Amino acid sequence: MSAGETKEGEQKKAPSNLVMRLLTAVVAAPLILLLLYLGPMWAWYAFIAAATAVGAIELFAMTHEGDRVAQVAGVLFCEAVLGVLYWFGLDVRAVVALVVLLPIAAQLLALWRLGSMETAALRMMATVFGPIYVGGGMACIVLLKRDGGADGPGFVLLSLMLSWLSDTGAYFAGRFFGKRKLYAAVSPKKTVEGSFGGLAGSVGGALLGSFFYLRSLPVSHAVAFGLIAGFLGQLGDLGESLLKRSVGVKDSGGIVPGHGGILDRVDALLVTATLSYLYVLFAR
Repeated sequence: MSAGETKEGEQKKAPSNLVMRLLTAVVAAPLILLLLYLGPMWAWYAFIAAATAVGAIELFAMTHEGDRVAQVAGVLFCEAVLGVLYWFGLDVRAVVALVVLLPIAAQLLALWRLGSMETAALRMMATVFGPIYVGGGMACIVLLKRDGGADGPGFVLLSLMLSWLSDTGAYFAGRFFGKRKLYAAVSPKKTVEGSFGGLAGSVGGALLGSFFYLRSLPVSHAVAFGLIAGFLGQLGDLGESLLKRSVGVKDSGGIVPGHGGILDRVDALLVTATLSYLYVLFAR
């Protein structure tokens, strides 16, 4: 195949993938918003718990390849973190117990499922990191709806908008203006121009919240929050890319048509939701 043919194939593939992404968003976004604003709290928790399980399966399939027992244990640890933070998250004793017991559980799992000695330490650390990363970040999405009061759904939507519009802004800015690589060793397709487009998208999402769906958020807070959460959300995206590249996979999974896996869709959201929840706890 010639170089020209390869480039043409890539050009045909890109619009097709974009169309699939748009179709998925058109179907999924209204359903998520209906559940967020009109559904009961238990249904929102159940939805996030299911997404947490899928994300945990994807994560531990990468870090504990071929070890089904360890993968199941990792999923249960993620669900345990989600449950503890939801039911007892405002009790300092429960959070302390979670923090100190999780490393012990990771050590026991590594001793039980020894596998390759060369990767044992990394798998042990992944068993500590994974539940906090996935379970803790997803818990913030649930807690925002519950603890944000009347504005709870609005803060969840803010987190989603910071993630979605940052991704959209980065995609189009990178596609039309991208020249300088942002971090080629981790994510070869991301560009500096795309990063600025992502920041513009996240600030725009925050301002939409301040003017329309979350009017309790001051404009000054919205701009600052959009910049900070947009920047850190992009780091969350790069962090997940680093994880995938280190284990040699392109997508964390294939459950979301056109988007890859759950982790591929929530990598920035795990960060923006966490920051939004901390804002609700400490800055309101």
